[in-house]
Amino acid sequence: MSRQVASGLPLDDFYGTEAPQMPEVRSCGVVVFRRDPLSFLLMRHPTRWDLPKGHVDTGETDLECALREVEEETGIAADDIELDEGFRFEHRYQVQDRDYPNQTSNKTLLIYLGWLLRDVEIIPTEHPGYEWFPWNPPHSIQQATIDPLLAHVAEHLRGAR
Repeated sequence: MSRQVASGLPLDDFYGTEAPQMPEVRSCGVVVFRRDPLSFLLMRHPTRWDLPKGHVDTGETDLECALREVEEETGIAADDIELDEGFRFEHRYQVQDRDYPNQTSNKTLLIYLGWLLRDVEIIPTEHPGYEWFPWNPPHSIQQATIDPLLAHVAEHLRGAR
């Protein structure tokens, strides 16, 4: 069934060709784990917990973005973590567009799993704080993104044993 506008015309007929698409936003980051004690890092946002992540810059790969963002937001450099090559979490949802506040964008969030190789001083630059959460699934921290991510990590870790 085709979507229609108020005139009753199908969207494609109304706009002449194809209906305009929502802008696409892509964001990448890393969920950082440490082994002793087994725990994961979340950044404190004023109203919620968040991951070190951000928008992909022009010409940047997803992985380059994720590693840049984790270093910018935490001080953890790429050589401080080992990425789990078998893990990727992708989540799609709609957000209010930053550039066009009256418009909605489709957002794709891509998260890698990184293991801290050594103790590193966490230096939050874009968040008021951080916390290492003990790994004790299932977690109930934030339903929209964090909880599904951690459930995916738990499933991945069970399969890796």
